[in-house]
Amino acid sequence: MGHGTPDNMNWAGLLKNLLVVAHLQQIICDSVQFSIPEEQEPDILAGTLSKHFHPPYQLLTEDFWMDKNTGNFYTKRKMDREALCPVKTKAEECIILYTALVGPSGDFIQIPVIIEDINDNAPRFENTEIHLNVSEDVAVGTSFLLDDLAKDSDAGRNGELYYRLEDSYGVFSLKVEEDGAVLMLVVQTALDRETLDLYQMALVATDCGSDPLSATATLTVTVTDVNDNCPSFSADSPRSVTIPGNSQKNMLVAQVRATDPDSGPNAAIVYSLSPKVSERAKKLFSLDSLTGYIRLTQDLQSDNSEELLLKVLANGHHCPPADTQVTVSVLPKANQELTVKIGFIAEHQNQTLVLPENQPPTVLAVLEFEGDSSFKGSSLSIDSEVPFTLSPQNGKYLLSTSKPLDYEMKREHHISVVANGRSAEAHSRLVIRVMVADVNDNAPHFLQSHYQLEVEENNQPGKSLLRVSASDADSGYNGRVTYRLDKHTSTIFNIDPVTGQLSVSASLDREQQDVYKLTVFARDSGSPPLESVTTVSICVLDQNDNAPIFLTPHFIFFILENVPLSSQVGRVGVTDPDEGENGNTELHVVNSSGPFVVDNTQGILRTTTNLDRETEDRYELYLLAIDHGHPVALTSTARVTIFVGDINDNQPKVILPSSNSSCQTVSPATSTGTMVTKIYAIDEDSGLNSDITYTVVASEPEQNSSPFQVDSSSGIITVAQQLLQQDLGMHHLFIVVRDGGKPTPLYTTVWVNLLVNDSMEPCHLDRTPTWMGTPVMFPTTSKSIICKEEDNRSAQLILLVGLGMMLASIGLFVVTAVLYLKQKRRSLQHNKRRHTEENEIPLRLKRKYYSDD
Repeated sequence: MGHGTPDNMNWAGLLKNLLVVAHLQQIICDSVQFSIPEEQEPDILAGTLSKHFHPPYQLLTEDFWMDKNTGNFYTKRKMDREALCPVKTKAEECIILYTALVGPSGDFIQIPVIIEDINDNAPRFENTEIHLNVSEDVAVGTSFLLDDLAKDSDAGRNGELYYRLEDSYGVFSLKVEEDGAVLMLVVQTALDRETLDLYQMALVATDCGSDPLSATATLTVTVTDVNDNCPSFSADSPRSVTIPGNSQKNMLVAQVRATDPDSGPNAAIVYSLSPKVSERAKKLFSLDSLTGYIRLTQDLQSDNSEELLLKVLANGHHCPPADTQVTVSVLPKANQELTVKIGFIAEHQNQTLVLPENQPPTVLAVLEFEGDSSFKGSSLSIDSEVPFTLSPQNGKYLLSTSKPLDYEMKREHHISVVANGRSAEAHSRLVIRVMVADVNDNAPHFLQSHYQLEVEENNQPGKSLLRVSASDADSGYNGRVTYRLDKHTSTIFNIDPVTGQLSVSASLDREQQDVYKLTVFARDSGSPPLESVTTVSICVLDQNDNAPIFLTPHFIFFILENVPLSSQVGRVGVTDPDEGENGNTELHVVNSSGPFVVDNTQGILRTTTNLDRETEDRYELYLLAIDHGHPVALTSTARVTIFVGDINDNQPKVILPSSNSSCQTVSPATSTGTMVTKIYAIDEDSGLNSDITYTVVASEPEQNSSPFQVDSSSGIITVAQQLLQQDLGMHHLFIVVRDGGKPTPLYTTVWVNLLVNDSMEPCHLDRTPTWMGTPVMFPTTSKSIICKEEDNRSAQLILLVGLGMMLASIGLFVVTAVLYLKQKRRSLQHNKRRHTEENEIPLRLKRKYYSDD
């Protein structure tokens, strides 16, 4: 039977494995269990099978991929717990069983993987608007069940919700029962529909996750009416009225008016005459029970003056009746011979003129006398200051308005028209009632033309901001105001069209936008509607919610050694998007004793001491950026690496030979190419500055060719040619050791002393070698450890002494001349020596060199 991976497993082996799957599953579920949070990025390690099973491994799923050798399995995609386990309750774990093949025989196992919940789902209200009717007479402390609870599909603490109520102004509160399963609205103060009949609040549900999420629903409570108010007569209800003694049947005598603050049926009023009214009054007058109109029931033909007292009752449901008295004065017919007839031109109802406001001067009616022609000498006039005029025309009088009427100034006018006859007794008075009808001539008026508001960023979504208010002097629909925002306003802002309450549905971020300017419109319901506008400026206040940000997490700088103190190493850029002190940052060097400090005024890293690359060529330090925010300052760090660049400030140091007096014996039998000795030198600089070359400047005794040579790179001295008899004796090699520094290399010199002798006994020098060279061998800027220049002042002193002696004695002059010639001859011999180009150093030194050891 084959074994291994499923690809080469035969059917018999596969069937056998399948038969034991159930048993293995139970074992695996009890012993192996893995868990991973949901919404992880791909390629996140979820677990390993290597601790429990032998390789190879294969996982049969599309959710994970597995390394067949290590048994590590990783996510392939983001996994949503709520999608994988949609039927699980919040209390249950989301466990997914995955099948794998393990071991050389390809055993089937099942791996339980728990998909852990994260707080990736915000609470959600099925209905974002919740409506509740509450009677105004409800007792304080009464609770009302709220059925529309929020739901959160997360589990555990991430799915637990708590509620709060915003904009309740202490009138309502919340009570949670049965571990959040029951939410009650509690009445905290007494309600009065006549004072306020509508409450709009924000019901906010927030989960208990580490980074809580919220949802908001609008809770509208409508206060319903109870019959807690009784009718009362209005102040403008007439108390007395005068009618002519010859008034006609159905004439409107007066209208009583009573009001009830309740609404609907609770505000219904029924008018009636008191039983105490006289029979005479009951016979002459009738009262409309609904409108309050008092009319004549018959024609009057009265020759005597008379006063009738009408006591009118206003009856409400379950209320004691309110009462008022109307005194009707009937003028005697004898005084009513001056009778005025009214011909209405303008709109009228029940002998009452109805005139829309704002009309230009308009003719309302034609007045004329009735009866005997002897009244032609009579006249009509208005006996009050009213915006009306009477104009005589062809024996008649035109009643007109003298200026446009304003409903908002006065809604009803009474024109008292007096008829004057020829005699003092002949007169009468007529009262004409004019009702002014409202037109939509007033736009809503905001209490403020501009609102200003400050809001801290990171506010809770659904936060109430302010309430704008506009009034409209018109009445009815003409004065009913609704609010709206400009269509270009950000969708995160909302306004209640009825109350004008402005709110924001999202958290504000000052770093994204620090000022919002909203345009709010108030429109009435007239036809056509009128509109006014106000602006709301919202200034978003900063919170310290942003840590400083370095331009890069790792700064790398290069600086040369030996730079002056306080030299600039580099600029360390850091920003903080917060405002004011929250965004004011300071930089400090931490976790380092290096010679650096931050110049906070310019954001520059500077040196505090001289840098020496040979002591320290690299510095690692950290910068701490801290803001001045409140209540807690925020910080961030960045790594800084500083490389110290080399300059050629170290000359080579010769280690071997240890001094110019060192000596080494060489056997004449040494073959050509044999290493005799080595010059070992070091240079503490780096790069070209430490690249050392070795050059033989001269050798003693002077001869055409030295039997020894030095390798310019390694400093190894070898036998250049076969040693001959003439090579026996001491050989002094004057070596220049120089570096490759630019523009001017540094150097040192050393004598290498070699004794060619048959005897290999150690050799000793009686004196340190001295070389008398030309002044053009080395640059004037060269330095030497072993050989130094002779002081120029000694030569000048010798020259002065020689001149003095020459002046004192001719013989001394001759001696001086001989010495001069001898020196001249030696110099010429030296110039004949051959020098290869590689052994020449374009440096100038003084003529005489000596060893200082």
